[in-house]
Amino acid sequence: MNYQVLKQQIASTLATDDFSPWLTCIPELNSLIITPQDPLHHGEGNVWVHTQMVVRALLTQEEFTNATEDEQFVLFMTALLHDIAKPETTVIDELTGKITQPRHSKKGEIRSRILLWRMGVPFDLREQICRIISVHQVPFFALSDSGRNKSPEYLIHRLSWQLPIWMLCLQAKADMEGRICADKRRALDEVELFKQLALEEGCLYHPRQFVDDYTRVQYFRGSNVLPDYALYPQVGSKVIMLAGLPASGKNSWVNKHYPTWPIASYDDARAELKLKHGENEGLVIQFVLAKVKQWLRTKQSFIWNATHLSQEMRQKALDLLYAYHADVEIVYLEQPEKELYRRNSARDTTLPNKTIQRLLSKWEVPLPTEAHKVSYLINQ
Repeated sequence: MNYQVLKQQIASTLATDDFSPWLTCIPELNSLIITPQDPLHHGEGNVWVHTQMVVRALLTQEEFTNATEDEQFVLFMTALLHDIAKPETTVIDELTGKITQPRHSKKGEIRSRILLWRMGVPFDLREQICRIISVHQVPFFALSDSGRNKSPEYLIHRLSWQLPIWMLCLQAKADMEGRICADKRRALDEVELFKQLALEEGCLYHPRQFVDDYTRVQYFRGSNVLPDYALYPQVGSKVIMLAGLPASGKNSWVNKHYPTWPIASYDDARAELKLKHGENEGLVIQFVLAKVKQWLRTKQSFIWNATHLSQEMRQKALDLLYAYHADVEIVYLEQPEKELYRRNSARDTTLPNKTIQRLLSKWEVPLPTEAHKVSYLINQ
């Protein structure tokens, strides 16, 4: 299965309304057939029944009809894969029989990323799909959830830098129309209000404008600032944070573009400490952090070369960098799967390919909201 075949299959589904070929195209969808859902929210039945209803609801929307070919691809695949992680997250309460699928949106983002990467789907389209899946339930509750620390406006501003909000709203509308539940009307009203607020904030179709990148980063990190009023920046180190799976080309990129900059690298630390992957990782981390803090204190520019694969891993590093007022650029590098394994097998490393395969379960591509600048270098 590859990108071109996916597009052909979408065209076939649009013409025939037959979803059965998808179970062969993407075998992971078969598990949706045997995955139950809470009848209170999904009276229609199992996840596969719901998924087909969602896609059919999407295809009736005028916004889908008027969308470009690429936009239709993103919307269709988002609807098809939005609940792909429900089978692995399903929990049935032994006493009440209540069915829940906690964190299926976030896990669905990662599962979809792996699937679409292996199929060769273009990076920009793939990441739009994955980002929408990761937050596809947000419009149902964003305006009425009093437990949130941030305003709906802040949430919409942040999302507008991560994905096309109009697509998120269209997915949410189709998701609700493609089910049988008592509170459907309430949820659809919530989605429409969410959409109207995004329109009023000027970010339904575009990212919210900011006066400068420094103010934007401070705003998204929770500072009490306004997007249209510049903060006076405090000067710190210029830091390039690399991110990407092992063997994606991080070392080569550094050698080509910044050969004279100091580098904080866990691989280099292991070499200096004469340790293999997995040996005394605490010592390796302390060794690297000592260098990083030294350079931050002296406002030295440097490169932080690591996988920084999950959002949680990056957040810890970014919290440290921003505490010292660093100007951060994230450079994310990516290669096809076979190329990763070829490169890793050819280089001098104690990291086996099986470890790279295990890392895929933590694979979260950096978001534009995480740094002053985020660059994506794909298959270079």
